[in-house]
Amino acid sequence: MTEHQHISSAFDRDLEELQALIMKMGGLVESSISDATRALLERDEDLAAKVRENDKKIDALQDRVNDEATRIIALRGPIASDLRAILAVIRISGNLERSGDFAKNLAKRTSVLVQMDPIEGAAGAIRRMTQEVEGMLKDALDAYVNRDVELAKAVRQRDDDVDQMYNALFRQFLTHMMEDPRNITACMHLHFIAKNMERVGDHVTSIAEQVIYLVTGERPDEDRPKSDSTPYEAAEDLG
Repeated sequence: MTEHQHISSAFDRDLEELQALIMKMGGLVESSISDATRALLERDEDLAAKVRENDKKIDALQDRVNDEATRIIALRGPIASDLRAILAVIRISGNLERSGDFAKNLAKRTSVLVQMDPIEGAAGAIRRMTQEVEGMLKDALDAYVNRDVELAKAVRQRDDDVDQMYNALFRQFLTHMMEDPRNITACMHLHFIAKNMERVGDHVTSIAEQVIYLVTGERPDEDRPKSDSTPYEAAEDLG
């Protein structure tokens, strides 16, 4: 085996280990979104607390990804497509970490909402939205593992569906608040939960865009579809 082949083989092993960390991180984020949603639907404070605690594992994995990626860059000196692969991992882990934060925020608000009367129709609508985001995340990670550009493009287009769901929820909550001021506090929390999921959709779309760049070396040339028509730009974290 030549020295070049040895270095290439070592880099491939390093990249496989990084990819394994990304998939583990992605699995934890998927579980966090699913568990946080179930905690909201079942008004389960213990499960919500578990989601908040598990966010530390996601953060720790991001630290491992960044440390390992830095080590590989310093040790292997990757160029061109190899460097692109490392940078994609770093960016994907960042998107996953933020998605985990939004799932944690959903769990935090659930702990507040269980003390209030439920808003009619809200739980089911949020469940549909979180299921769509979960599906996007699964497909984005599959696209990354399989270097599937077409699947990544399909994920990118589905972000518009999530935006439309968010817009519908925003109007629904606004109607509830106008009909009965006693609904205002609960609806505001539910609105921010919906906004958090819309932002997770954005981060998943960014993962899909990283896959496209990783495989083709080019950024998507058309503007990302966005249909968020509400005046809110971001959701604030609780405490």
